[in-house]
Parts: sequence; structure tokens; C-alpha cells
Amino acid sequence: MSATSYQKVATPAPANPRSRVILASLVGTTIEFYDFYVYATAAVLVFPHLFFPAGNETTALLASFAVFGAAMVARPLGAIFFGHLGDKRGRKITLVGALLTMGIATFLIGALPTYPSVGWLAPLLLVILRLAQGFALGGEWSGAALVATENAPAGKRAIFGTFPQLGAPIGFIIANGLFLLIAAALPSEDPSRPSQAFLDWGWRIPFLFSAVMVVVGLWVRLNLVESAAFEKTVERGAVQKVPLAAAFQGHWKELILGTFYMLATYVLFYLMTTFSLSYGRAATTAPLPGLGFSYNHFVLMMIFGVVFFGIFTLVSGPWADRFGRRRTLIWVTLAIAIFGLLWVPMLSAGTLGVIAWLVLGFSLMGITFGPMGALLPELFPANVRYTGSGISYNVSSILGAALAPFVAVALWSYGNGSPFWVGVYLSAMAVLTLIALLLGRETKDVDINV
Repeated sequence: MSATSYQKVATPAPANPRSRVILASLVGTTIEFYDFYVYATAAVLVFPHLFFPAGNETTALLASFAVFGAAMVARPLGAIFFGHLGDKRGRKITLVGALLTMGIATFLIGALPTYPSVGWLAPLLLVILRLAQGFALGGEWSGAALVATENAPAGKRAIFGTFPQLGAPIGFIIANGLFLLIAAALPSEDPSRPSQAFLDWGWRIPFLFSAVMVVVGLWVRLNLVESAAFEKTVERGAVQKVPLAAAFQGHWKELILGTFYMLATYVLFYLMTTFSLSYGRAATTAPLPGLGFSYNHFVLMMIFGVVFFGIFTLVSGPWADRFGRRRTLIWVTLAIAIFGLLWVPMLSAGTLGVIAWLVLGFSLMGITFGPMGALLPELFPANVRYTGSGISYNVSSILGAALAPFVAVALWSYGNGSPFWVGVYLSAMAVLTLIALLLGRETKDVDINV
């Protein structure tokens, strides 16, 4: 039975206070995205210099992005593992375990030896910890989304579902703001390369700082009460022995649709946050030419754009509750497809054009990302919801996020420094998402407790 066929019924009062629900869903994803942004920034600024043999800079950057993408491969495995626990043992304990795993892995990256010290052991350890990050992330997002949506008041699930999504822009601002402060305190004479002090020890600070954020997140989540949706599943005796098998057997269409719903979102997300940092900082006369901005200058422009990411993430919730998730996403996906075709004229229009490109891209990101916090959980019934939403979200991370930075650099090189083909790639992924949305159905009226 499809999740979208459930009848709309009154939602009982949530067991958790609204403030606790909002904070618990927001703090975990803020830490999640903080950790990933810290790694993404280091993958551009630091890791090509410290964790791979000296040589071709483009090859080192691609290798760094390959390690970045390795975490995406581990995410579906984490979704299966934590989804199994979340659908059998409850949302609360699973979220605590995912957050703890993520925090430990991120902290240890900040303590790693580098390639000049231990040779190939350095990138090997980096890959292992990156895989651990991805494994933990596989269970983090879906759990946070379930905390928000399963405790939301009637008619406000999309609004509450935007709070875990809001962790993305907040995490970005904290992570990049911290890197920016460290770079300012340890200035470099060469704007295309961090200072030696930054490479020696400065880059480690953001990774080590994540331990403080994890402690706060654990304190909030340990005070949660289990959701009514899971408690009712237990009372009905509907807990599945193997949630993964049940999800594939009864909801394989939703798994496929959910995966492609997220595709354009993921590609846009990582092009705007990871590829843009490489392209924006590359010298105009480099072998792979870019925009030629200094790191500090470009990151400040990115942070300005991310403010719009946060604003439109919040705006998307009321829109999705009023007009429906599907209609909202169809229109924004069309806009993303058009946006991909406008990259060259916008990026060729000087500093104002680049700022406009960042603002527009991040605004579209907020509108497409916000409704996913409600849409993906609503595709599945309560007894396989953690597993189903997690698999869709994280398999899409392989098709989108894992490949996007790598494909973008390859297309950037193919275009001899022009971003044209990178924009076309984004448009093509948006078309695939649009097809999935047209094939899917509206979910805003399903009963979240069934």
C-alpha cells in the first residue's frame, strides 16, 4: 500500500514540546552540515597540499574530491544500518548514535598526520574517517527529519520539516566563518594558496571544534521523548523484522521517486558550495582558469549568498504546506534547469554578476531543499519511514553529491576554464528530477502516524 493513499486524520498532540523538537532537529543537521562543509573547504584549500603527493594541482584536487565523494558511497550503508535501528528501536537512540559517530570521525580528521610525515598512510586514514563520516550521515538526516515531521502540528509538517534543512545554511556559515577567521589570523602572501601556518596547524581547528558542537547536540537529543508515530507502530505490532526488506518489497516505487526527487537538489547544493569555491579562487591565468578571487573575498560573497539559502529554506515551508510539496518543487526545479543555462552570462558580468549568481543559486537551493524534510518521510509508512527516507536521500547523494564535484571539475577542464558545461550538467539533472516529480503524487495530506 502506497504511503500517499493513507487517509487524512487528526494528528494527536505531540509528546515533545515544539521548542525541543525544533532545536533537536536543527542542532543535529547543523553539526552534520558543519562537519561536511569543514571537510569540503579543506578538500579545496588544504588536502591537495597535505594529503597527496606533490605534482599536478588538478590531479591533486580531483583526488581530494574523490575522497570527498567516498563518504557519499558509505551513506546508503549508514542509512540501512541506522534506518534498521530507527524503525525497530526508535528514533531517539538512533539519532544519538549517528551524531556521536559523526563527531568522533570529524574530530579525528583534525588530528591526522599528513603525507609528508607518514606517506600513503595519511590519505588512507583520511579515507577511513571520511567513510565513517558518511556512514554516520546516512542515519542523521532522516532521523532529524522524522523528529521534526512526526512531532509537527497538523497542517504544519512542511514548516517543521524546514528546520532540519535550515542546518545546511547555518552549518555553512559557522564552518566557513571559522575558516575565514583562521585565514585572516594566519594571512598568506599568495592569495591562491593558504599560509604555511594555516597548512601546518590552522586547518585543524575547525575539525577539533566540532567536539564542542556534538556535546551540545547530544544534550538536546537525550532529552527527547520518542515520537507518537513510532509508539503507535509498536502498539499495533507493526514493527518490521527487517525494515529494509519491507521497504523494498512494498515501497520500491517510492524509493526510486524519492531518490530522483533529491537529485537536482544535491547537484545544485554541491556545485554552489564545493565547486564554486574552486572555480572562484582559481587564477584567471591558471592552467585551469577561474574567476581569480582571493579566498577571503569569495567566501564572504558565498556567505552573503547563503543568507538567502536560509531565508528561502524557511519560506519554502509555508509554500509547501499551502500549495503542496509537488507543485512547489516542480516550479523550482524548472527554475534550476533555466539557471544552469545562465551560468556563462552571469559569471561573465564581473563581481556583481558573480554575486547575483550566488544569490540566485542559493535562493533556489533553499526552495528546493526545504520541502524535502517533509516530502521524503511522507512517502513511507511509519514502520519503514526511517529506512525508506534515509535510503532515498542517501542513494541520491551518490548520484548527485558524490559525482557532482568530480564531474564539475572534469567539465570545467573540458571547457578550458568555461563553466558552460557545468551549468548544462546541472540543467540535465534538473530535468531528471522534474520527470520524477511529474510521475509522483502529492503527499501533504497523508497521515504521518500510520
